Amino acid sequence: MIRTLSPTLLCLVLTSGALADVDSRNRSDTEALLAFAETQYAEFFSPPTQEIQELEGYLVRYYPGTNTYLGTRGEEVYVYGSQFGVGIIRVGVISDFIDSDSGQVRDLTDVLLFDRAASCAEYAGEYSASVTDVKRSLNFAGTLEIAVSDGLCIFTSNNIPNHDFGQGGNFATPVSAVAHTYSMPAEPVLVSSPSALTLEWDNAVLLNGVKVDIWAAACFGVGDEKTGCSNPNQLWRFDPMSPKNNFGTDNHNAHTQPTGAYHYHGNPHALFNAISTMPSPVVGFAADGFPVFGSYFEKGGVVRKATSSYRLKSGSRPTGTGNPGGTYDGTYRDDYEYVAGLGDLDQCNGMTVNGDYGYYITDAFPYMMFCFSGTPHTSFNKFTQAGARP
Repeated sequence: MIRTLSPTLLCLVLTSGALADVDSRNRSDTEALLAFAETQYAEFFSPPTQEIQELEGYLVRYYPGTNTYLGTRGEEVYVYGSQFGVGIIRVGVISDFIDSDSGQVRDLTDVLLFDRAASCAEYAGEYSASVTDVKRSLNFAGTLEIAVSDGLCIFTSNNIPNHDFGQGGNFATPVSAVAHTYSMPAEPVLVSSPSALTLEWDNAVLLNGVKVDIWAAACFGVGDEKTGCSNPNQLWRFDPMSPKNNFGTDNHNAHTQPTGAYHYHGNPHALFNAISTMPSPVVGFAADGFPVFGSYFEKGGVVRKATSSYRLKSGSRPTGTGNPGGTYDGTYRDDYEYVAGLGDLDQCNGMTVNGDYGYYITDAFPYMMFCFSGTPHTSFNKFTQAGARP
């Protein structure tokens, strides 16, 4: 749920000249925020230095050149305009954009991300969230700290997201707070030969502290076809994102591991505006340090969704011992093949835009990542984390 102002109140704020008792420090911080936005995002907030309207604790500036609004109430920041999607959108707190209070813990609850900085070092800070397991009506507190040391970004979290969870899901294990610490290079380097994702590696950590673990431990003909498929070379691994499979994921494409660790298999549907007409923000970082962007990018002045270069194979799967037969329909990861140049993205589901390489969330397979384009840090290896085979 996005925290919003009511349309009626927004109208009053934008049309009334009435003054309210707004704290002078808050006004100063708001003015600094507006100046920052006008400088860094002039394509959305122009012309600059328009009059600020005050009403009942809200401070709002209207930009007639782009027909957008940017405002605050207390520490919270809101935007409004067709460029950002539908309705009034809370995008964070003032300290997410300017350093008005160094050391402050920033509230990420239900925040849609905005920043496109490709370096993980740009997101250093402490974050929190207050969310609910809707299936059990239980409240959880999420924590995340991002630090930078010796050329590494270090993410420490309890793996609780910044959004409510469980809706539409059927988790085998209830969600629990599970401490994780991941490190990644602050200046990642592309390698000539990408490395495959396997069950032994977590793949990424998003900017709400929750990990991405795309592979399922479920393969055709192995055990009960739900768990136990740890051989990375085993064929016919089920795709948790396929609507033909039932992996109990919730409306954020996430579910739990036996430890209770919540994790994503695809688009979290919470961290960026999925109907935006502007390039998507960074939503997290992969184990190799490269950013994970939302779905949209800009090319030639046109903003559109990035498209995968994978497609379903034609014909039918082989039959006989160890093979499922049937038509290639997306039930298994092996149902897909990579075709260079078919879409925007490379084999790992990434591309370089304006000099920054990153992975992109796509509507179709592989949804977020297929391989590592750089060298993953060992902290993402599950052997390193637990000392035992997952």
